[in-house]
Parts: sequence; structure tokens; C-alpha cells
Amino acid sequence: MHWFYLTEIAGEHFTTDAEESRHISRVLRLLPDERVIFTDGNGQRFTCKLVDNNPRACHFEVIEKQFIKAPPHRRNHLAVAPTKNIARFEWFLEKATEIGIGNITPLQCRHSERIRINPERLHKILVAAIKQSQQTWLPVLNELTPFDEFVNSQKDAAQKLIAYVSDQPHRLLYDAAEPGKEIVVLIGPEGDFSNNEITLALHQRFEPISLGENRLRTETAALVACHTLALKNQ
Repeated sequence: MHWFYLTEIAGEHFTTDAEESRHISRVLRLLPDERVIFTDGNGQRFTCKLVDNNPRACHFEVIEKQFIKAPPHRRNHLAVAPTKNIARFEWFLEKATEIGIGNITPLQCRHSERIRINPERLHKILVAAIKQSQQTWLPVLNELTPFDEFVNSQKDAAQKLIAYVSDQPHRLLYDAAEPGKEIVVLIGPEGDFSNNEITLALHQRFEPISLGENRLRTETAALVACHTLALKNQ
């Protein structure tokens, strides 16, 4: 069945907006009586019947409503510096959503080469990814946040980890991550975190961790972290 995203579904009948209706009617060519799935991104899953495939406003009837409990990945939070090439960061958002992540905070760091993002465009990428992967929980995408502001705001997080290039041996993320806890992981920009940023994070009790022997691009490191946390919480 096709999956769709709609934040507010009240009652047994509803309509979709013009853009979604055109997609349903003219691209997917769905016909009356066909079943589809809607989610509001907050755990609700609606099995619906298409009543009218009007390309201006498709009309649906709710057949079944089900609440899906938040999965373990909702406790994971990645704070990642957006890449200079925004397409790479968008790729990370798509794949991280498919794998499963609860919170994503774009970080503005000393060595960041990108200091602006388009939240509306990034939100659409997250929505497309939960529909493709048939999930009912949309990740929270926070505002672009200065590094020091974010680090200082995480005093109550259960486990705080930071990945950076170092000659010192650090525990692998897989060994350090504690299943079932709220885990925050910091991933730096292409030029890595500055010395001052690392010092601040360590002062705020972030534990240094390793993602393996290879030096990874920002978006690769972030995805490895996301996948590792997902595996640890299986």
C-alpha cells in the first residue's frame, strides 16, 4: 500500500491538499475504494479508503486507526555539522531517517563551511524518508545551533559522546553506547572540531569515542553513528 503523511486527521473523513491530491490522482492514478496508509509522524497509523480521487481535493475515509509505540531509536540524538555540499547532508538525513533516529541537530562549529540551511526543504526530505521506509515516527529536526550553546544545553542527557580525530585510543561507539538510554553523539564538520570545542565538550562530560580506524567524511561518520546506535538498540 502507498504511504502518505498528514499531521492532522480528525474524524472519519478528511481531504488532502491540492498538491498531494494531484499526486494521488494523476501520478499514482489511485482509484476510489483503494486502500492507503497515512501517518501523522507522531505514532498514529491510519488505514484509509479513497472515496473520491478529485485532483483538487482527494477525499478519504478512515477504516482503521492504530497507535505505534515509539521505537528505541527515538532516544538517539545526533548533532551534526552540515556539510559544505548540502546534498551530502541531505543524503545523510534521508538515510538516517530510514535507519531510525529520534533527534537531529545541525551544529554550527568553528570550522563549519556552511552556516545556513533550509529547514523547510530538509523537513520534506525527512517526510519522504518515513513514507518510503513506512515508519510512523518523524525525526525531530532542530534549528541550526551554535556548538557551545548545544553542548551546554545537554546537561541532563543520559549519555553524551563526541567523535573526533585523535591519536589517543578511544572506545568504539558500539562498545560505549548503552542500550535504552538517551544518547547524544556529536559529529564535527569537514575540518573537525576545534581544540576549544573539544575542551568544552570534555568539560561538559562528553566521552570521546571512535567510529573505527578509517577517517570518514562528516556525513559518513554521522550515518555510521546512526546505524551503530540502531543496532545497539535492537
